[in-house]
Amino acid sequence: MVITIWGGGAFNGESFILEMPYLNSECFQIYLEEFSKNYPDSKNILVLDNGRFHKAKRLVIPDNIQLEFLPPYSPELNPMERLWQDLKARIAWEIFDQLEALKNRVAEVVKGYVKEAVKSLTAYWYFIQAVQGLSP
Repeated sequence: MVITIWGGGAFNGESFILEMPYLNSECFQIYLEEFSKNYPDSKNILVLDNGRFHKAKRLVIPDNIQLEFLPPYSPELNPMERLWQDLKARIAWEIFDQLEALKNRVAEVVKGYVKEAVKSLTAYWYFIQAVQGLSP
């Protein structure tokens, strides 16, 4: 299975995408390292669900990344859930004969998201207020 992980500046519509072969702590570690390299000059807060791989003890969190976890069983608070819902709605009625065809279609949809679409789906007002409250 191929998992696409999103992250990054959700408030301005910017996104950081990696296609990974698994959804596990090893792949999440790679994601953190690559994310850190792509945003080296900022403090990056990643809002995450409570997936086990997000909390693996062997993870090494880069200095410019801070992990913040949503309360358990609260997908409605996760901005990424709205993006996943949108993605699923775009391909829900399509039929794929092979997993590779589905993978390619998902990649096509993901690559087609423009900044404004990502922003409108993920910029929850309470995140924006919280971040503005952190600003000096």
